[in-house]
Amino acid sequence: MTLVQLKHLIELATSGSFSQSASKLHLTQPALSRSIKALEDELGSPLFDRVGRKNELTPFGTHIVQRARILVDEANELRQTSRRLQQGEIGPLRVGLGSGPGAMLMTPLLMLMATEHPQAHIDISRGSTTLLVQALRDRLLDALVLDIRSLQPSADLKVEALQEMAGAFMCRPGHPLAKKRSVPFALLRDYPIASTPLSDEVARILMERFGPSAHPDQLVNLRCEEISSLLDVARTSDAVVLAIRASAPDLVELPITPTLNANARFGLVTIASRSEPPLLGKVRALMRNIMKD
Repeated sequence: MTLVQLKHLIELATSGSFSQSASKLHLTQPALSRSIKALEDELGSPLFDRVGRKNELTPFGTHIVQRARILVDEANELRQTSRRLQQGEIGPLRVGLGSGPGAMLMTPLLMLMATEHPQAHIDISRGSTTLLVQALRDRLLDALVLDIRSLQPSADLKVEALQEMAGAFMCRPGHPLAKKRSVPFALLRDYPIASTPLSDEVARILMERFGPSAHPDQLVNLRCEEISSLLDVARTSDAVVLAIRASAPDLVELPITPTLNANARFGLVTIASRSEPPLLGKVRALMRNIMKD
């Protein structure tokens, strides 16, 4: 039994005429007759009685047609749902955001879904790289947006680098260091330093630029996964925050000497063996649009 046969049945039940139905279905009349006969043989009972020039449904056929209409309607709905899923109009997306991407992407991503894809379902999780990667491996998340330098390479992870963004030491406009043309790194140590947890690569760069005392364990006084909270502290105190420059355009970038020259490398992380959710393409496009210096 096929959907095509059920469509033949429904059309014949509607017109009552093999010739009219065959013409509408773009079939020969013998081909339509064979289709209906094969369906009757499979179901084990006649579906039509010949009454004059009309073919009328038997009581058995009436019940079968009702069920056939439901099945064909469900198949049409399934095709429509498939199309909308592929186009990202509906469907779920569970994405984990690292601290830096979270500060820049979370509100624009939620706004995008609310305005352009209101029938979609999105769940955003925040946390450390370790916890987010574990949730991805446990199939609790579909994708991660992270500073991929903080990621341990693994064969089961697919990593797509999308944007590289400059980091900076920043402070509020009224900060004692804000108007200096040059700020020696040693001078920073007079103030609290705030940062999210930093990768081994960033720690290496800091120590290479500024010496052993620049290791994050010694340098950072205020450490938090939520960069938005750290930025708020920097806006209302003398704390200096180390973060992506573009995450806080209202803060002042300090001209540290020697220069920092450290970038975050943001990317999408998924499980290599899993198919990509259609909505993930929207996240990728948003990253390219929002996450740039």
